[in-house]
Amino acid sequence: MAAIWFNKDLTIEHLAGLGKGTMGEHIGIRFTELGDNYLKATMPVDHRTKQPYGLLHGGASVALAETIGSVGAALVIDQNQYICVGQEINANHLRSAKGGYVTGVTMPLHIGATSQVWEIKIYDEAEKLICVSRITIAVLKRKG
Repeated sequence: MAAIWFNKDLTIEHLAGLGKGTMGEHIGIRFTELGDNYLKATMPVDHRTKQPYGLLHGGASVALAETIGSVGAALVIDQNQYICVGQEINANHLRSAKGGYVTGVTMPLHIGATSQVWEIKIYDEAEKLICVSRITIAVLKRKG
């Protein structure tokens, strides 16, 4: 399978500094793997991402999902001509995580000229599915 990424020389190292000074950096999201048609990132389950019961906050899962889905979307377009912005995101929280790390994996369901849809699955360290999310992205012409 040919890689879907706009930059055919793209590697995970290119994403190392992405998100500097953003929510993703604040909550510890780190890109870990780039395949031909998927992107993976991890996020710690710690004081930044837990809710008062000591469980992974659903909003943190959605932040991970939106981050990797949006980055995936941006990586398949010519960023000199277009930008990607989220239109809608949903998430089903299937089980909880109490510590360690979670890993999000995103793959496109649809890559169109004006919209994209990406699925994100989040797993705990035992590789149990804890959240399934889907994000719809608008692809907009960059303004001069």
